[in-house]
Amino acid sequence: MPAVAAPAPPLAATSLSYADLADLALPAPVVAIATIARAQKLRPDDSPGLSPGATRFYVQAEVGGLIRGASGLPAEVSYLVDLPADARGKPPKPKGAKVILFADRVAARPGELRLIAPDAQLVWSAETEAKVRAILTEALSASAPPRVTRVGNAFYVPGVLPGEGETQIFLQTADNRPVSLSILRRPDEQPRWAVALGEMVDEAAGPPKPETLLWYRLACTLPAALPASSAASLGAEEAALARRDYGVVIAGLGACERKRVK
Repeated sequence: MPAVAAPAPPLAATSLSYADLADLALPAPVVAIATIARAQKLRPDDSPGLSPGATRFYVQAEVGGLIRGASGLPAEVSYLVDLPADARGKPPKPKGAKVILFADRVAARPGELRLIAPDAQLVWSAETEAKVRAILTEALSASAPPRVTRVGNAFYVPGVLPGEGETQIFLQTADNRPVSLSILRRPDEQPRWAVALGEMVDEAAGPPKPETLLWYRLACTLPAALPASSAASLGAEEAALARRDYGVVIAGLGACERKRVK
């Protein structure tokens, strides 16, 4: 029997947000499209950690496509999944369902998978598949933005005119690649901000587009307020301006919406 994923619920939320899909897709070594050929209900005694009202299934599924998985998959795979009762309170009938799996391989068992999360089996839709493919295509490209780990130092440079100035905030990343935020203010203009992926700030750069990997790396990682340590080297007035400008970035990114129940 494959190893058990944590107790878990729904077969699937087809209305998951971009952040939800990125949370599932990015850490998954295997992302596959499959059709459930057989689904055997397990007894509660054989389902440790099962959530109330859920049923654990031993699933055998036919692989119809591989979105991610360097060494490929057999034509049929098996795994365990916990599914909630249907609207009538009865165990669901997953046989025949087309799904997207976010999983890892089970060592020394080529045809067995382990879902990376309790809800890592989603009902397939063309829209969901397209979004997952876009996320992974961007993530695996040479120009993929790095994962942000924390906010580094902030600097503020006043301009010549009253109300003019620029704040620059450096971000620390998992692979030590430079990423920085710059917020420019001019009198009688709305503040403009941009993100730079490199040592040099591109004058033509701007905020990341929503539902892109760079947006996700920032919106779903950055804290709501500038950490005190980031402004520790600034004077009180400069620190206040840096905090204000950091708020412009957070407002511009918008909320990192997540709908998954954890």
